[in-house]
Amino acid sequence: MNPEGAAQESVHIIVVSVGTIGDVQPFIGLALALTQRGHRISFLAPAVHEGLIRNAGLAFHPLGSREDYHALINNPDIWDSKKAFAALWRGTLGNLRQIPEFIQSLPAEEPCLLLSHPFGLPAAALARAVRQDMPIVGAYVAPANMRTVHNPLVIGPFLVPRWLPTSWRRWVWKRVDARFVDPFACFDLNAERRLKGLRPIARVIEHMHTVADLSLTLFPTWFAKDQPDWPQPRCGADFPLYEPHPNQELPVELEQFLAGGDAPIVFTPGTGHRHARGYFAQALDAVTQLGRRAIFLTPFAAQLPDISANDAVLWQSYVPMRQLLPRAAAIVHHGGIGTTAEALRAGIPQLVVPLAHDQFDNGARIEALGVGRSIKANRASGATLKSALASLTTSQTVNAQCKAAAMRLTGTPDLSAVCDAMEMLLRTKRQAST
Repeated sequence: MNPEGAAQESVHIIVVSVGTIGDVQPFIGLALALTQRGHRISFLAPAVHEGLIRNAGLAFHPLGSREDYHALINNPDIWDSKKAFAALWRGTLGNLRQIPEFIQSLPAEEPCLLLSHPFGLPAAALARAVRQDMPIVGAYVAPANMRTVHNPLVIGPFLVPRWLPTSWRRWVWKRVDARFVDPFACFDLNAERRLKGLRPIARVIEHMHTVADLSLTLFPTWFAKDQPDWPQPRCGADFPLYEPHPNQELPVELEQFLAGGDAPIVFTPGTGHRHARGYFAQALDAVTQLGRRAIFLTPFAAQLPDISANDAVLWQSYVPMRQLLPRAAAIVHHGGIGTTAEALRAGIPQLVVPLAHDQFDNGARIEALGVGRSIKANRASGATLKSALASLTTSQTVNAQCKAAAMRLTGTPDLSAVCDAMEMLLRTKRQAST
């Protein structure tokens, strides 16, 4: 017997996610919710995430090789706000072929649905040329993944003034696309579309917003309210926070460090950031001036300053955020949506040092919630970090706002509404085809 609320018929759901761990984990959480309803999952993601996905009990199919992934994250352009889209596009271009090829390999009579990260939606449109009956769902893990002209509007590192007219905002977006997105992305995508007999597209981001039959916003409305120009139809949920090792004990070295003094400040530039030598040097300067203890969190130890004789600073390659952050005084991070959500759940102040992608927007939302601050990376000197951290960790107002945010994220995320919406889409598509 299926569990309560389970689907009447099992469907093969193909889940596509690209990027780092923070991009993949929300899709694992959603995939597990769908398996509980009786659906079968095939998870397509970068090869380096195979262990993470298989350990969750999900069938895994690699997108690219481990060498492809490391070549991408070794490219410093992915952390440059002007060059990031081009670097990511070229680094994941092979997905345009792999995703439709996987769909084409499935039995034609098998009911299926494609659930995709927004960066996979152009490939999903190519896959629909192979399976026209297949519903496509786009899942957005961060508000900045969707284009809007409404407030609050962050374009790269720039917060657009609230008084700027809508017509001017549209013009700005067109200029951004014309310079940083469409010249190369349209050429690549249209070459693939011609092979499928599809019409060319003129603007990639606008095209991405039209691909899905249903869009999911995987963040709460108190973090980012719905915008009228986001893709429709749309359904929302809370952060689908997924912890792969919920009962994992912390390393003995870390436990001893945490027990040996005041709560430390955690510094992390993100799991995929390999160019953070300057970041950690400034972090060490800041905590030394503050007289605070710190944990430096990165899988790439070569970018750390020499802390071998510093008893107040501990390096860790990876620690589950759910276990670590409630025992921290604050976190300084890049503004990735996964780290942002975990810090909100832990109820600690956040200092966001954004570099590219959705990070600037997430940082602005943290400031608006009153739970932290955002400082551009080129201004994040040791003195600036020190000043901001001293203010955040001693502010009663910030502490109260952090506790209020944490209260909103207690318990297991409820993904029933978005699962219901996907199953309704399947039923509607099936009825329309009969």
